[in-house]
Amino acid sequence: MSKDIRIKKGLDIKLVGEAEKKTTESSISSLYAVKPEEFHGIIPKLMAKEGAEVKAGEALFHSKSDERILFPSPVSGKIVEIERGARRKVLAIKIAADKSLTYSDFGSKDPSSMNTEEIKNYLFSSGCWPFIKQRPFDVIANPNQAPKAIFISAYASAPLAADFNYTLTGREKEIKTALQAITKLTEGKVHVSVGNGGTTVFNGVEGVQVHQVSGPHPSGNVGTQIAKIDPINKGEVVWVLNPADLVVIGELFLTGKFNITRTVAITGSKIKTPKYVTAIAGATVSDILGDALDNDNTRIISGNVLTGTQVKKDGFLGYYDNQITAIPEGDDYEFFGWNKPVFDKISTSRALTFSWLTPNKKYDLNTNTNGEHRAFVVTGSYEDVFPLDIYPMQLLKAFMYKDLDEMEALGGYEIAPEDFALTEFICVSKQPHQKIIREGLDLMKEELG
Repeated sequence: MSKDIRIKKGLDIKLVGEAEKKTTESSISSLYAVKPEEFHGIIPKLMAKEGAEVKAGEALFHSKSDERILFPSPVSGKIVEIERGARRKVLAIKIAADKSLTYSDFGSKDPSSMNTEEIKNYLFSSGCWPFIKQRPFDVIANPNQAPKAIFISAYASAPLAADFNYTLTGREKEIKTALQAITKLTEGKVHVSVGNGGTTVFNGVEGVQVHQVSGPHPSGNVGTQIAKIDPINKGEVVWVLNPADLVVIGELFLTGKFNITRTVAITGSKIKTPKYVTAIAGATVSDILGDALDNDNTRIISGNVLTGTQVKKDGFLGYYDNQITAIPEGDDYEFFGWNKPVFDKISTSRALTFSWLTPNKKYDLNTNTNGEHRAFVVTGSYEDVFPLDIYPMQLLKAFMYKDLDEMEALGGYEIAPEDFALTEFICVSKQPHQKIIREGLDLMKEELG
């Protein structure tokens, strides 16, 4: 039986530049990169050397703490550079792709005839384990801990996010095959959340419970759904997957190939014709965008505007991302901007702002923070956009002064940085909430995990 989730607290940020529902097949990019920093908390141990020829799915490095967790090449080709930073830290492994890709063959499998350990070993060897993340700490799942449940959010409420109803169409077989495997990884339930009228591809799979979600962002965040369905207590672990990654896992079981091709939404007011394109994770951004970008003072983001990462045109699509956003760079300043009526920005306050009068209006926002970093100002506004049963201001302060007892007591096990993206967006103090939460979670994992 499904459990409807209705979120009242939050904020929908409606932006210009939503992707039109048509998909363009993009050609293979000339250069791809896998960046270990995208796998937070992983210390890479290289398995491939510069100049080596690799196949798609062949391991490039493994986790230093668990050599079973492999990180594969997204394409076949030649490793042309291993970029390093301070103290020889591996920043990126760059691969010049073949014109015609060849894949490592892991052999097709039937998940219905496999047990838990066999499925785990198959996901390890193929490099698919990094798709599974865990709460608490928002890191790649520890295979030695059994999750009490697994959560999948198939509803994207972030600004200009790719529409799963569209991107998952035609991939029903892969998704259902992946779900057959995933359900064997937990003795609890697999919870899938969809929007009202969302895709029915998840219905009818044994062990999967489907939930209808409604309400403003962050209703699509998996952390919000966990809090409403089965909150995390101290000592408990849940695992989290993305629907786009289910497609990759399902295709692996069906074909034996690691194919990390995604349907990527090209969005934002600086895109001439927002649309969807097919692209392989790690592809060069310029090859994905082609001539669709308006280059006049533009910020390119791999991901959405709230949680994505800034990239250059010669940068690369994030390993987990299915969206590229381009918006105006906010490097200009308004004279007396703090002391005049505002009609072209979104605000949760009604002081000289009027976005509340036009809730369906779409805005062309830039990256300007409209203020400088300052001490926390207690306004009570965070609670208006934060649906979790947590005190956000108090938790942020506990994370800042690193009081582990308070971090535990105030709900540190339940959260991830993305849960604080909206509070960061409306913060009058211009504090980096997501950075504060990330550093605090790392400390909790080190000291308590």
